[in-house]
Amino acid sequence: MAEPEQQVPQAVDSGVVARIVTDVYRLCLADDSGALADYIPELAAVQPDSFALCLATADGRVYGCGDVAASFTIQSISKPFTYALALADRGPAAVAERIDVEPSGEPFNEISLDPVTERPRNPMINAGAITAASLITGHDRTEKFERIRRCYSGFAGRELTMNAAVYASEARTGFRNRAIGYMLRSFGIIDSDPDEAVDTYFRQCSLDITCRDLALMAATLANNGLNPVTRERALSVALTEQVLSVMTTCGMYNAAGDWVTTVGLPAKSGVGGGILAVLPGQIGIAVYSPRLDKHGNSVRGVAACRELSKRLELHFLHVTRSGRTAIRAAYSVAEVPSRLQRTTDELAVLAEHGDRARVYELHGDLLFAGAERAVRAIEEQAGALEALVIDLRRVGEVSEIAVHMLDELQNELAAAGCRVAIVDPDSKMGHLVSSLDPNDPRGRVFIDRDTATEWCEDIVLDHHRPAGEPACTSMPIEDHPALAALSPDNRARLTKDFEVRTIARGEVIARRGSTRSGLYLILEGRVRITFEGADERTHRLVSLSAGMSFGEIPMLVGTPFVNEARAETSVRVAVLSPQRFDVLTEKAPELKLALLERLAAGAYAQMDAAVRAIAVRGGDY
Repeated sequence: MAEPEQQVPQAVDSGVVARIVTDVYRLCLADDSGALADYIPELAAVQPDSFALCLATADGRVYGCGDVAASFTIQSISKPFTYALALADRGPAAVAERIDVEPSGEPFNEISLDPVTERPRNPMINAGAITAASLITGHDRTEKFERIRRCYSGFAGRELTMNAAVYASEARTGFRNRAIGYMLRSFGIIDSDPDEAVDTYFRQCSLDITCRDLALMAATLANNGLNPVTRERALSVALTEQVLSVMTTCGMYNAAGDWVTTVGLPAKSGVGGGILAVLPGQIGIAVYSPRLDKHGNSVRGVAACRELSKRLELHFLHVTRSGRTAIRAAYSVAEVPSRLQRTTDELAVLAEHGDRARVYELHGDLLFAGAERAVRAIEEQAGALEALVIDLRRVGEVSEIAVHMLDELQNELAAAGCRVAIVDPDSKMGHLVSSLDPNDPRGRVFIDRDTATEWCEDIVLDHHRPAGEPACTSMPIEDHPALAALSPDNRARLTKDFEVRTIARGEVIARRGSTRSGLYLILEGRVRITFEGADERTHRLVSLSAGMSFGEIPMLVGTPFVNEARAETSVRVAVLSPQRFDVLTEKAPELKLALLERLAAGAYAQMDAAVRAIAVRGGDY
C-alpha cells in the first residue's frame, strides 16, 4: 500500500522569497535518510521527520516553512556563541592561549589535543567548547550559565530557557565529555573544576530554541552582531568577524572543506538537528531536521543550505558588494509626474489617485539580498498599486536569482491587477522584445523612466477618470482654453486670425535658436519640447498635448526659441503668425491683452509643473 503523500506546510510569509524557501523545503522534504543522535536518550525520542527551514535578512525579515515554531535543543550550535562570550569576557589574546582556531580533521567528540600546541584545535569541537565554557566569568556555575543564557537570548531576540529533560539525559550519559574535561584539566587548559566546566557545557547545549530563533541568531551575526529586530548589540563587530571566521573553517566538523566548497557560508551544526549559516551583511539561514549524516550534520539541513546557496547565489566568494538596499528612491507619480503636461481635469485625477502608481529606482549590484529588499518593499505596497515602474538604469550586475525574483514579482503583481513598467535600456533582465499589446497584464519594457511614468499615469487615468468623460485628444479652435474663456465676440474675432495646420510626426516645428515663428495652440496630438543635456544628448523637457500652447515668449519679447519643438505625434495646431500678432498690438490691444492673460495662466501652470518635476528628480534626465 502506497504511503500517503506528505503535506507541505504553508510558508510563514507570502511573496517571491517565501515561495523560493517553500520550493527548497519541498525539494528536501522527501529525503528521510540519516539517523537520530541516539547516544543521548532524549534526542533519540524526538519526532524524526520534523523539518523547518527559515531565512532571515540582516534587517530582521524572517521567511520560513515547516515546523518553524517547534522547539529543539541547540546542542553544538551553542559553541560559536559561548566562544563569542568568552572572547568578550577574556579578550582574544587570552582565549587564544587556551584554544586554537585550526580545523581538526577529527570527529567533534575526539578525546585529543593538538600534538604541538597541546590545546584544543578550535572552539567548534567539544574540547574547545568545554574550554570556552570554563572561560566564562561568574562567581559560580549558576551565574556563568545565566550569563550564557542571556547571551544567547540577546542573539535570538527573546528569553530562551533550558530543557531540563535533555540536560538530565546529557548529564547522565556524558562520560566521554567528562573524559575530555579531565584531559583538559590535566594539560592545564582548564584551571578550574572540570566537572563544573562540563556541566556548564551540558546546560548550554540543552537550551531550547526554534528554527525562527536560530534564523535571527544567524541574522544577528550577519548584521555585525547587532540584533536586527531588537536593535540591541549582542556582540562587537570585531568579535563577530572572528567568530564567523572560525565558523567558516571549523563549523561543520570534518565536513568543513566540502561545506565551504559547495555552500560557501560560515556555519555551525548541532546533533539536535539544527544548522545555522550566515552570509555576512546579508542573511542568516536556519534549518531543523533531526536525522543526521555520518558527520553529525542534519541531512536535510545540509541539502537545504546547499540548494539555497546555489539558487540565491550566496557563496561568500561570489559576493562582490555589500547587501545594502537596492532601492535608491521610491515615489508616486503624484509626487514626481512625467514630463507630459496634463489637462486640469487629468491633473486633478492624478492628484487624488496618483499614489496608486509608484516608481522604484534601483542601483548597485542586484544580488539576492538587494533584490530581496526591493521585492519586499514593493510587495508591501502591492495591494494599493495599479501600476509600477522598476528602473534598472543604475543597476550594475544582475544575478540570475534577481532576474527570477523580479520576473516572479511581475507575475505576482499582474495577478493582483497591477501592471509593471521595467526601465531596462541595456536589457539586464534579458527582455530583448517589449510587448506592444496595451492590454498585456504584465506590463511593458521602456528605455527611459519618464515614458514609463507617463504610461503609469495613463493607467491611473483610465481607471479613475469620471465615467463618461473621454480623454481630451482633439478640439476645435473655439474650445481651446486660450480662447474659450473670452467673450463670444472676442473669440470669434481671434479665431479668424489663426491658421490651422497639420504637422507630421517627427517634424520640427521650431528649432532651438530660431526667431519667433508664431503662437501655437495645440488642437490635436502632442508636441515635445527638448533640450541638450550635459551628456550631450537630447532630452525631453516636457510634452504638450491638446489644449496647451507654446511660442508665447518669443512672440512677446522677440527672443529666439531656447528649446526645440517637435511633433511627437501627428499634430494639428492653430497658429497666430507674427504679422497677425503685431496687427493685434496696433489695432486691438485690449484683445491682445485678454489673450495674453489666458496664455500667461496656462504657461505658468506648465512651467511650474516642469520645474517641480525637475527639482524632485535632482537634474536626473
